Amino acid sequence: MVTLTEVDIIQLLRKNNLNQDTLQETVVEKLSQKKLRAATAESCTGGLISERITRVSGSSAVFDCGICSYANAIKEKVLGVNPETLAVLGAVSAETAIQMAEGVYKISGADIAVSTTGIAGPTGGTAEKPVGLVYMGVCTKDKAYAVRLMLGGAENRLNSRAQIRRLASDAALFTILSECHNM
Repeated sequence: MVTLTEVDIIQLLRKNNLNQDTLQETVVEKLSQKKLRAATAESCTGGLISERITRVSGSSAVFDCGICSYANAIKEKVLGVNPETLAVLGAVSAETAIQMAEGVYKISGADIAVSTTGIAGPTGGTAEKPVGLVYMGVCTKDKAYAVRLMLGGAENRLNSRAQIRRLASDAALFTILSECHNM
């Protein structure tokens, strides 16, 4: 599984000449050009990815839905996350992120689905799952996978809850854009 840090995300954006403040506009434009649709299932980002996409005029043509599944019961009932996955691995796991992405993919009929689940802090972290640990799930017609994001904790205690959520949403938007290029 790929692990990305704050530095990795910022470098990916710079390398691709992308601006954090206009990333969502680039995503909507690329989805529109490719005639693709996206959907999100969000836990730790609390709807931020959806908000950023729908902030852009014309997003209704490319964005199917955003489900904010903060509670495990919603992850199970709405997105179809396996209760055993949550009981054994927890909400903050690669498997949960993948199942969330698969669930919103099935519900929406979108071409690209992304999910986020993690610990935005400032409390709630443990040694095994520190503040800033986020798993992003991705689902398309051909694949489902997870990316591990390390956006805080011991590596970078300067990140606030808002920064962790913003960086996770940047990573998700960049991933949607990357998947567009693969279709």
